[in-house]
Amino acid sequence: MKKILIVEDDIELQQLMRQYLKREGFSVYCTPYSTKGMDYIKSNDPDLILLDVFLPDANGLDLCSQIRRVTKAPITIISAKGDESDKVLGLGLGADDFVTKPFSVNELVARVKAQLRRSEFIKDVMKETTKSSYSIVAGPLVINIDSRMVYCREIPLTLTAKEFDLLTFFANNEDRVYNKDFLYETIWGYDSSGDSRTVTVHIRKLREKIELDPNEPKMILNVWGVGYKFTTKGAL
Repeated sequence: MKKILIVEDDIELQQLMRQYLKREGFSVYCTPYSTKGMDYIKSNDPDLILLDVFLPDANGLDLCSQIRRVTKAPITIISAKGDESDKVLGLGLGADDFVTKPFSVNELVARVKAQLRRSEFIKDVMKETTKSSYSIVAGPLVINIDSRMVYCREIPLTLTAKEFDLLTFFANNEDRVYNKDFLYETIWGYDSSGDSRTVTVHIRKLREKIELDPNEPKMILNVWGVGYKFTTKGAL
């Protein structure tokens, strides 16, 4: 039975979430306090954590960062604030999902199930990894270096050799900015026929395969006047 921890100070909402999740067969522990939440995590190793931002004894975003140091379990942040900056901050601190109040509890349950499926998928991929191979987990992406397989939101992708090399380079160098010439020389080599415009084409194709909305990318970002940056802080 999967264990869910709810750290939420709105007791009515807390119990409503508990009721719906228990109905789906989950074991649920609730508390409004960060200290009790951390105690539960250390002694029970929950499979998923639902974490409110505004708690009586702590800031939920600070707690998120502390939780991520002791467990890899998915964290869904619940907040009355839906600003893009808050979402990016929460995801950057280690959260896996962000839900804004008010929300449908049925939708929350669906998100919980999706996060648990993704967590199990990543564990399965890691089990298949041998000592001579390793996988990179970057936001919704799982990149297996040895098999050159890439999964995005649990869906296998078909990438060309250079698309794979470019994506792997980005994932290994998250939040660093690179210009097109450097990327071209690194991935294609000095002696390749072509030019840095090839990078623009490949980035467009990668965005079509990994972004929820290629026209509003969250992972491969343009840094105007400089180049490109890969990040998973705003990605779902």
